[in-house]
Formats: sequence, structure tokens, C-alpha cells
Amino acid sequence: MNTMEYKGYHGSVEYSSDDKRFVGKVIGINDLIIFSGVSVKELEDEFHESIDDYLLFCREKGKTPDKEYSGHFTLRMEPELHKNLAFIAEKRGATLTSIIAEACTKYIQSAS
Repeated sequence: MNTMEYKGYHGSVEYSSDDKRFVGKVIGINDLIIFSGVSVKELEDEFHESIDDYLLFCREKGKTPDKEYSGHFTLRMEPELHKNLAFIAEKRGATLTSIIAEACTKYIQSAS
């Protein structure tokens, strides 16, 4: 996936052969922000303008803008896995959250 970044927001970018345009969508937030352009420069300008318009809209409405990836999410797992992870965390004097974050970090490193 190709991405762009501006003011802490990331947009995914694809090419639409039907429309002969680059199209993008801001990822990692609940609100929908889309943008497009026929050139990379136009796409980038539209992305920046879309973010600026979104932030202005939120400010005018008194709404807190969505932020990417708050660092909180709900994780569902089998009770046995939960128990085993909690046991390991307790044995290491760590929290369950830190054990899961460590495992995720190792997974990302191995996938890179």
C-alpha cells in the first residue's frame, strides 16, 4: 500500500484506471476523508487541503478531530491463551499489556 503523511494523518493511495486519477483515503480514523488528483502533485495538494478542511470543520463544530491509532484496542482470545499470557506476565513481574505489546513488537520485527 502506498501512503502519504500530513499533520500526523496518513492517506492510502491507489490509481483508478477507470477514472484516470489517483484516489486516496485517510486511514486509521473513524471519519471519512477522501481525496484525488490526476498527478502526484495534485493528489498531495488535495490530501493537504482535505486534512486542513477537516481540522477547520472540527474546530468550527467544537468536535475533537479523530486521531490515528490511539494505542487502545479490544483484543479477544481464547480463555486458555489469556490465562497462559497472564501467568507469564505475573511470573515476569510484568503486565499483561506489556507482554502482548512485546509479542506484537517481535512479530512485526520478524515480518519486516
